Amino acid sequence: MTGQAAGRAAAIGLVFALIGAVGFSFKAILVKLAYRHGVDAETLLALRMAFSLPFFLVMGVVAARHAALPLSGRDWGAMAALGIFGYYLASYLDFLGLAYITAALERLILFLYPTLVIVLSALFLGKPITRRMLLALGLSYLGIGLAVGHDLKVSGELSDVLLGCILVFGSALSYALYLMGNGQVVGRLGSARVTAYASTFACAFSLAQFFVMRPLAALDQPWQVHGLALAMAVFSTVGPVWMVSEAIRRLGAGPVSLTGTLGPVITLFLGWLLLDEAIGVAQMAGTAMVIAGVVVMARQRAG
Repeated sequence: MTGQAAGRAAAIGLVFALIGAVGFSFKAILVKLAYRHGVDAETLLALRMAFSLPFFLVMGVVAARHAALPLSGRDWGAMAALGIFGYYLASYLDFLGLAYITAALERLILFLYPTLVIVLSALFLGKPITRRMLLALGLSYLGIGLAVGHDLKVSGELSDVLLGCILVFGSALSYALYLMGNGQVVGRLGSARVTAYASTFACAFSLAQFFVMRPLAALDQPWQVHGLALAMAVFSTVGPVWMVSEAIRRLGAGPVSLTGTLGPVITLFLGWLLLDEAIGVAQMAGTAMVIAGVVVMARQRAG
């Protein structure tokens, strides 16, 4: 590849990474907008997954055609487990939590997942935590404390804010567990197949949950809810997944992961612009501290 072609590929990769970051950050905004029409978390998640399912099925067919090895029963079981923890459970807890806290605080808590991976790796895999990582952990969680204080000041409901934080933290923990198991499976089966099939399992679990917990008539929602769920599927689920994978192919995982640090800032701005969420000094300071802590830990692990 010539220097000019390489530069063009890098530029396209950067654009894809930035659009992917915006797409993922926009999800919380769409959920909060849908909640204004009275839809519950189970129904909204089912609609999002139903709209996403055809895309993931197509991705799975394409990935299977390019796969070198067939899938064993153990492989299918592994991807079902990844689907439960990485997409279904993490998404469900996140949707539940968004009923109680601001979109900005939700994105900030979700952004803690790299810190959870480090802690879990130390607890279960024996990987050491350096002093620098401990300082970064402290900085990140102190930042969360400031952001939680902002939500308490705005809403005044301690029980609601704490419940929302616990639910979204559970979502981040679920995603961290997914990442820890994802690496080994992806190494054998490839990222395209794992993403497509695990996401398909997550869609199936979400739809099954809906039919167990809600009557079919619950799908009769205002057109705005269906439109927001479709936008969530295309612009905040399938689209960002594809764009980030393409960005990694062109730039590598390191540079792309850094663009993810824009997520909390983007959600903070969008929440203010579209949801009338107040922005305070404590919230901005907390956001800066969390981003700084996560970036320090990411560089430490890369080094």
